[in-house]
Amino acid sequence: ATIVSIDTTAAAGVEGVAAVLTAADVPGELRVGLIHKDWPVFIPEGGRTSYLGDVIAMVVADDRETARRAAQLVEVDYEIHVPMTNPRDAIRSAEPAVWGLDGNVLSTSSYVRGDASSALDSATHVVRETFQTQRVDHAFVEPESTLAVPTPAGLHVYSGGQGIWDDRNDIARILDIEPATVTVELVSNGGAFGGKEDMSNQGQTALAAWLLQRPVKTTFSREESFLVHTKRHPIRLEYEAGCDADGKLVGLRVRMLGDSGPYASVGMKVLERAAGHASGPYVVPNIDVEAIAARTNNSVCGAFRGFGANQAQFAMEGVMDRLAALVGISGWEIRDRNVITPGVTWGPGQIMDDGALGARACLEAAKPAYDAATAAGLPVGIGLGLKNSGLGNGFLEIARAVVHFRPDGTVEVRHCWTEMGQGVHTVALQVAVEELGVSADRVEVLVDTTRELGAGQTTGSRGTLMGAGSVRNACRAAVADGCQIGVDYEGEYRVDWTNSLSDGVENPVIHSTFGYAAQVVVLDAESGQVTSVVAAHDVGKAVNPTLCEGQVEGAVHMGLGYALSEGFPCDELGEPTNTTLRSLDIIRPKDMPDVTTILVECPEPNAPYGIKGVGEIGLVPTAGAVAAAMFAYDGVWRTELPMANASNRERATAWT
Repeated sequence: ATIVSIDTTAAAGVEGVAAVLTAADVPGELRVGLIHKDWPVFIPEGGRTSYLGDVIAMVVADDRETARRAAQLVEVDYEIHVPMTNPRDAIRSAEPAVWGLDGNVLSTSSYVRGDASSALDSATHVVRETFQTQRVDHAFVEPESTLAVPTPAGLHVYSGGQGIWDDRNDIARILDIEPATVTVELVSNGGAFGGKEDMSNQGQTALAAWLLQRPVKTTFSREESFLVHTKRHPIRLEYEAGCDADGKLVGLRVRMLGDSGPYASVGMKVLERAAGHASGPYVVPNIDVEAIAARTNNSVCGAFRGFGANQAQFAMEGVMDRLAALVGISGWEIRDRNVITPGVTWGPGQIMDDGALGARACLEAAKPAYDAATAAGLPVGIGLGLKNSGLGNGFLEIARAVVHFRPDGTVEVRHCWTEMGQGVHTVALQVAVEELGVSADRVEVLVDTTRELGAGQTTGSRGTLMGAGSVRNACRAAVADGCQIGVDYEGEYRVDWTNSLSDGVENPVIHSTFGYAAQVVVLDAESGQVTSVVAAHDVGKAVNPTLCEGQVEGAVHMGLGYALSEGFPCDELGEPTNTTLRSLDIIRPKDMPDVTTILVECPEPNAPYGIKGVGEIGLVPTAGAVAAAMFAYDGVWRTELPMANASNRERATAWT
């Protein structure tokens, strides 16, 4: 809708209201964003809303109840337009879905290696299948909250975001002040999974505090949180895969279309990651992949645990199981015949290093559980997956840390990663204890922007990998200098040797590090319900085995929900059909099957302590394993997620 006019008079007159803010009150730039600056913090008069999470006005009052009551009195005159909710129609349309932006193709990621067409024409067995994954909400426990406090030096913002340096820089853009005027301090945020990478209410809250010169706190209701923050990308995946008579893959052609919603967030990188991971952890000599991210007026989509790899792996595991059936071998056997190993060429052309030993190691570790279920006549499926650690794709990644010895004997460790329940503070503490030989109770871990340590978002399963490397190097610098009191010892860990898909390199290094996982899913022979999951995960080095196991168990829970029940669909007008946590259909604790975690340690040669990330890989193979087990139960191949709850699926027919 075009915003014809905004009348805040009635709202501003309510007793207890301090201000009603609109785009007209923004002194600096209106748009923010992680990669493209295309996301407006307010929609101004004359502007156009692009999804239901757009902000028109903000009421600041003495208490929450007054603010919400007054907000209902803001009068907005709208000129209604027909929303674009079909991504296929959107990319074919000349009319922009988003105000102020040209075109509805956010990005295209593609690569070709060998001759996929000829390979498929000559293959003994070919599978052609279209898969549809769904939009999903992160369902983190704590909704987004920000506190902004004016100080004599400027503004201090307490943020639950996943990248406080990005928060600082965009807040400074909005206020038209120097970034040094803003200090952002991390508040451990009660879960995120990617959903708190983009700013939610930090910008508007900082604006209010800056203009009023009073502390201001904003906390979203669950409904507001659902409307505003990004979701997992629904992706349509068209796969053609061929193998020879022995089940060895010969060719793969993939076409993906992802609905990214109106604003970029990191949508182009999600589809790029899905493209890069299109072939999974398998050797494919001939491959042709294209992935398009579309702009629509549905919910914004961005980072979510797995970041495109789990959508791609659901499809790839599906065609692997179908090929296995045609060849007459088991799901485990076809994976064993095609799994990547050190020295082979993977996906976009990367030559895999010795860290790839983990793929087969996980497959072997999961085999006893698979064989036992098969021997017992139980429906069983196996899934295999890989997931990068680090951003890769040509990004220069630099992580910094500071170790500082206080006069009272405290060792201050400052790093650049967001603690959101995954335990990165614990890892930083462990590294300091290991390297400095001090007791844990002497170490204090801090994250704020008073030091220039920024490393982008806490994303890409890289917090432990790069955080451990930078803290280790800071500690070693301190030891070399005698651990002087009052000195900032800085450590840096960088990854500067990766390539983009578009670089045109014959054998690009797309990612510096990969984690691997194999999961076995067993169903009850009578009811078809999931009874057990065995998850074998190569983490390189388990810095903290308890945290590792917790990550895997939580990821399996999330992966089962993704496979079976969860979803956040939008209707034909772009309006979400789920508005409560209950409606997301998250698997409840009482319904969780037994999960057995097997930690595999195949060190990554280029990583500190041999570390590989574990945060995201935990749900990459899950949906494929569930689909295979369900086929073993009733003989039906599944192509749409979630598999057991049709009401949470995408309207896949609209994508055809």
